[in-house]
Amino acid sequence: MEPAQDRQTFVGIDFGTTNSSIAISTGDSQTQLISFPNRIQFGGETTFSYRSVLYMDQGKESGKVRTHSWTGPAAIEHYLAAEEKGRFIQSLKSHLSSRTLTGTAIFGRHYNLEVLISRILADLRQHAERQLGSPIRRAMVGRPVRFVGAENEQDDGFALERLRLAFETAGYETVDFEMEPIAAAYAYGSTLDHDELILIGDFGGGTSDFSLLTVGPEIRRRGRKPGDLLGSLGLGLAGDAFDARIIRKLVSPALGADSLARSLKKVLPAVPAWIYANLERWHYLSFLRTRNVTEILKSAHARALEPEKIEALINLIEEDLGYQLHQAVQRVKVELSQHQAAKFSFRDGSMDLEIAVTRAEFESWIADELLAIENCVAALFKTSGVDMREVDRVFLTGGTSFVPAVRSIFERGLGERGFGKDRVRTGEAFTSVARGLALRAEELGTS
Repeated sequence: MEPAQDRQTFVGIDFGTTNSSIAISTGDSQTQLISFPNRIQFGGETTFSYRSVLYMDQGKESGKVRTHSWTGPAAIEHYLAAEEKGRFIQSLKSHLSSRTLTGTAIFGRHYNLEVLISRILADLRQHAERQLGSPIRRAMVGRPVRFVGAENEQDDGFALERLRLAFETAGYETVDFEMEPIAAAYAYGSTLDHDELILIGDFGGGTSDFSLLTVGPEIRRRGRKPGDLLGSLGLGLAGDAFDARIIRKLVSPALGADSLARSLKKVLPAVPAWIYANLERWHYLSFLRTRNVTEILKSAHARALEPEKIEALINLIEEDLGYQLHQAVQRVKVELSQHQAAKFSFRDGSMDLEIAVTRAEFESWIADELLAIENCVAALFKTSGVDMREVDRVFLTGGTSFVPAVRSIFERGLGERGFGKDRVRTGEAFTSVARGLALRAEELGTS
């Protein structure tokens, strides 16, 4: 990308639960994506998505112990290279609505959630500034319709202010927010030569968001009006919820979820269920590395009828193998999206899993989540007063949009009145929102 010192630039940032991306518009309704080096996943090639992860460890320098941190691909690289693992943290965005989780202790020091998130955001900004050749102080930032864990508008407002504070801590002077499905609509609308009424479905790692709105050249020419947006609705589940089902069905049993232990004259579950519940959620996994959990698992191992399974669980947590587990789950999801059957594979020092799974089995595990998505979309049509037959196109974006059962909701579902394959389009999985945010920033004249 050429330096932009002499051009007015408009910045869109999609800070996602799993991946983040940045797009730039220079005032001509054209967007460019910021690229990031990725030696681990792409063999040295660049990619336009940046893993929203943070890794921290300690090392001695000049006789003093110092804490170091990395984000994105560099975090993954340092984590995998470390013999003694530090703290690898994923899905920080999913904590924003929680009023009880203010932060966590790492190497004896308490870090606020906003500070941890700001490390990722600061690195994103610096990558973009190096490619642009100019500083970034203002950005249009995506936000979900409903944050993960938010039960009402107050929770959403609380999460949004925490996100704003994280951006300010990372050096952004002004932050404007736009709903992520509306941003995706801007990206899609920029490709049209005629106006359309569209349904946008934006599937992230933690949230699924939907909007009904009119887009196209006439809307761009006259400027967007409030009436162009007919409604938005979202729910706090998406790809991470699907991942949790895979872990529950394929991984947790091998880690002792169904194992028993002797306690006096009784036989009881070896490990409390809440530990396995946290294991299913990426944003809680790293927080299992506590003294309390360690003591619980040591006691369980001593009493367990299947101690080897508890040992495997202890190893998973102590070695902080959340990244490896996440990669194994993603691989099988991709395989099941492309084929009717796949094999789940996960190996570490104390566990070797090779489990065949079919797409039909996977879809049965996520049936409740699929129904929740369908009900959310149906509720959007009901509250907006729009008839499905009026919709010209359905535009789906985000990694989960490629899951066949999710696409089927729109092609054949919704009360047996699906939109059909011809009306359903899929956008760039990880960059549509960022492109749309940059276009939205340009429309509003932010720079």
